[in-house]
Amino acid sequence: MIEVQDKQLEEILEDAISSLSINKVQLVSITKKIQPKNPVCFFEAARQIEKDRVFWTSTNDAFSIAGVGNAYDISANENRFQHIELKWKQVIDQAIIHNSFDVPGTGLVSLGGMDFDPKKDRTELWGDFPAIQFTVPEYMLTKYKENYYFTINVLAKKTDHPIQLANQLRDTERFLLTPIKAEKEKLRMLTTKVIAPEEWKKTVKKATEEIRHTSIDKIVLAREMRVKLNKNANIATILDQLLATQSNSFVFAFERNNNCFIGATPERLVKIENKQLLSTCLAGTAPRGKSETEDRQISNQLFHDEKNREEHDFVVQMIKKGLNKYCVNVHVPEEPTVYPLKNLQHLYTPVTGKLKAGYSIFDIVEQLHPTPALGGVPRNDAITFIRDYELLDRGWYGAPVGWLDSNDNGEFAVAIRSALIQNDEASLFAGCGVVKDSIPEAEFEETRIKFTPMLSVLGGES
Repeated sequence: MIEVQDKQLEEILEDAISSLSINKVQLVSITKKIQPKNPVCFFEAARQIEKDRVFWTSTNDAFSIAGVGNAYDISANENRFQHIELKWKQVIDQAIIHNSFDVPGTGLVSLGGMDFDPKKDRTELWGDFPAIQFTVPEYMLTKYKENYYFTINVLAKKTDHPIQLANQLRDTERFLLTPIKAEKEKLRMLTTKVIAPEEWKKTVKKATEEIRHTSIDKIVLAREMRVKLNKNANIATILDQLLATQSNSFVFAFERNNNCFIGATPERLVKIENKQLLSTCLAGTAPRGKSETEDRQISNQLFHDEKNREEHDFVVQMIKKGLNKYCVNVHVPEEPTVYPLKNLQHLYTPVTGKLKAGYSIFDIVEQLHPTPALGGVPRNDAITFIRDYELLDRGWYGAPVGWLDSNDNGEFAVAIRSALIQNDEASLFAGCGVVKDSIPEAEFEETRIKFTPMLSVLGGES
């Protein structure tokens, strides 16, 4: 790690370029502290320069990353976690990193996601999203607590002129950091189409029969809703609305060409900061009440509901068992609490520990994904059923999405409460846990409720 604060951008680039041989490139990352800037405005400004964008906010932690452009992409096929981790380490080792701040999410940072099930046949719906991909943005704004940081990541070539390149980068920086507000005009839904509802209910019934006659305890089934909008969606406006309405959530957006995978998920998979690990179990769902009294009654019913408590405990035990392999001082509270969101409430249990030496966040992601809240119990049998019988190509839905930096910090959430937006159309996704006594109509209603967060920001019913 090179700590340079006084060097000018031209000098940094000149040093990097002068060391290059012909036909070689050098990834250079430069971070500085800046005055407060709204990450959504930064994201909106990038729309004018026609580059793909990424966005991540942990609303509880006052933490945000907004990225613009692709300085470097990392993808893999087989052995996806091992290959991605190896490639990421190679990128870090070969990059020149100027970052004097010991702040998570600054310096060299990569953001991305992956398919829920790499063995599932892919459809055209997810054609712009690779099976697993992480991107180092060209320009990045990081908000950490009350402080703001700006990072430039540039792939320098031998033929680049340091002064011209520096001026180019500064011009783009000034443009991106000039406040531009997202438009306020709300979207309207023209049509909605629930994909194969009766077939989905039949699949739920088949899952209950499978559970009764095999060793499977739970199978999570998801479904899709397709909507038509009155105009092309402005992603920054949707982000603004999600941030305003979906507290206690991770708000994310991954843009590729004219498609954007966006959502506000309450479910953290894992967070690592200075080797301290936090994973959370969020399983068991109920709606919010229309009054405080009704809300407390529903919360109390959720807390004492046998099906939901059993579903929740599946996830808790799996996370605890998985983390014991990679962590020390693993702690799990004896009972869950109820975690309120705007439209829903969930049973919630945090699991903490300290990461052992020699392991990374990818080890944890591979160990935990998919949790029983998104796959089922036992995992392999449930995933096989989903792969064979679920009508939906989940793509990145229900899979880990997140970020990691060159100092071994990172965070991944499970991409639920989400939509894949394609200009003036969108696919929304929702799932539920099926057990032996599940009733197809009741599970269909639970998924209907789970569509609400994304429907509300796309001009549908709130």
